[in-house]
Amino acid sequence: MWITVGIICAVLLALVLKYIFTTSGPNPFARDTREPVREILTKKEKNKVLKQGFLASKVPENLDAVVIGSGIGGLGIAVLLAKVGKKVLVLEQHDRAGGCCHTFTEKGFEFDVGIHYIGDLQEHKPFRCMLDQLTNGQLQWEPLDNPYDWVVIGPPENRRRYPIYSGRTRFPEELKKCFPGEEKAIDEYVRMCKKAGRGIWLLAMLKLAPTLIAKFLVYTGLCKRLSYFFEMADRSLTEVVNGLTENKDLRAVFTYIFGTYGNMPKDASFSMHSLLVTHYLNGAWYPKGGATEIAFHMIPIIEKAGGAVLVRAPVNRILFNSNNEAIGVSVMKGQEEVHINAPMVISDAGIFNTYQQLLPKNLQAMPAIQKQLSLMKNGEGGLSVFVGLDGSKEELGLKADNYWIFKENNYDELWEAYTNGDREESAKNVPMLFVASPSAKDPIWQERNPGKSTVSLVSFASYEWFEEWKDAKVTNRSPEYKELKRAFIDGILDVVMDVFPNITRDKIEYVDAGTPITNTHYIGAPKGEIYGADHGIARFSPELNATIRPQTPLKNLYLTVSCSFSLAGALTCGSVVLKRNLHLDAVALAKKTKFIKQKFE
Repeated sequence: MWITVGIICAVLLALVLKYIFTTSGPNPFARDTREPVREILTKKEKNKVLKQGFLASKVPENLDAVVIGSGIGGLGIAVLLAKVGKKVLVLEQHDRAGGCCHTFTEKGFEFDVGIHYIGDLQEHKPFRCMLDQLTNGQLQWEPLDNPYDWVVIGPPENRRRYPIYSGRTRFPEELKKCFPGEEKAIDEYVRMCKKAGRGIWLLAMLKLAPTLIAKFLVYTGLCKRLSYFFEMADRSLTEVVNGLTENKDLRAVFTYIFGTYGNMPKDASFSMHSLLVTHYLNGAWYPKGGATEIAFHMIPIIEKAGGAVLVRAPVNRILFNSNNEAIGVSVMKGQEEVHINAPMVISDAGIFNTYQQLLPKNLQAMPAIQKQLSLMKNGEGGLSVFVGLDGSKEELGLKADNYWIFKENNYDELWEAYTNGDREESAKNVPMLFVASPSAKDPIWQERNPGKSTVSLVSFASYEWFEEWKDAKVTNRSPEYKELKRAFIDGILDVVMDVFPNITRDKIEYVDAGTPITNTHYIGAPKGEIYGADHGIARFSPELNATIRPQTPLKNLYLTVSCSFSLAGALTCGSVVLKRNLHLDAVALAKKTKFIKQKFE
């Protein structure tokens, strides 16, 4: 019997390897397309690229694909296709391109909406190579300070601050200085994170391999045998760290970065968490010029191939023929529909918007569609506060780092009380707060905004707390809504001013907040979520990842899986559309460029 099992596994492994290494389509990473860095343009010049309004006359003819949504996933897949000569139209419902990478200006202050820091960007690493190719080398990255994160725990009278350093050896070494006697727990935590992170390859394979092979891997239990990522995926972060140490502050430091994906430690998959820990092991970076530079440098590549990125273009439905094949989209222009035909439709709008808002009722009801929806749930609503300050970063004590501020070290209990509490009372007791200064991270900020600074504050809030005002005009909601929003702002500012004594009320020239219903309006988040669908334990089951793939049950309709990891989702979607493993192509080009540089140095 064991011989038979061995033969079956060997055949299966051969089939998996075939789909890993066999390619048939064009390669967008065939050559290094980096160009000399051009001068950074003015805001007005950038807006000519980022704010191209929709008109039927601007739609290119003979499209190869239409992409719904201009987030990093939507632009990413459009650039990948453009690099192999495809003509792609990207449609964005907001008045500027970029999704959560867009920037807005109020009272003279520029604010980034979503990008606060990105890891794994050492030169010649695959992720850096991919970003360089998707922007033709125009996007420049500025490293954050080291430590790049600070974990701040407890009330003012008993506040503890723990620095988080980058560096594969320095990260654990510095933790050991903070927690003497916990060396074994720290080493084991780092070992487990690295091992789980290395097992991520199988998650991508479940989405790329033929469905029958993916299902076989799932239902035979081979996923957990082949990948430590899946072995640990159904274990909660709380369970794992509680098994490593009794020190509650160390447990809190192990788990602090849960705010980057939006699940409390008791609900978070250890494997998901491990990806974030390893992502920042070698450092953290911020885009020079701000987050809007990402979209700004991707759009010209799409246009060069004959495509376009048009804003104020709300797609109200996907068009299908009588065989239930996607054949284009419909865009609302005023009170009229404009039909745009294309042989392929790729949605970066998220699984809920795509299936529940853009499909006709009969297709929504398909068992395969309902099965996918049943496996997913909405993520936690996001709450953002944007603060404009009078003063330079030196005057205000701001640095190129981030602060994670917690009321205490019992995150799970604090969050339960917060989310289940009365909204007015919870507004005064936000238990977790992320604090960053985009202006301090951007080396050319002071050139654009001398003597001014910005701070971005991020937490979470229940969509239900604000839902009663969701249908009101976004710029003219009721006094009750504004009062509740103000309560959150005041409570959060009190915490910030206590941790940053140089930030005082008289320094604040502008402050406003984005609530979950703000997110619904501007980025199309159904429940105000800022990280797409929920990233809890169920999200990382082998079954879910073999079921929810770039291919939908409807022919010619694809998902970027934007509820996933943005560019990784674009790369996986591109692999399916172009019929080749783009993950490996990016790795190969990274190795090639590194070799060439070393050869000529």
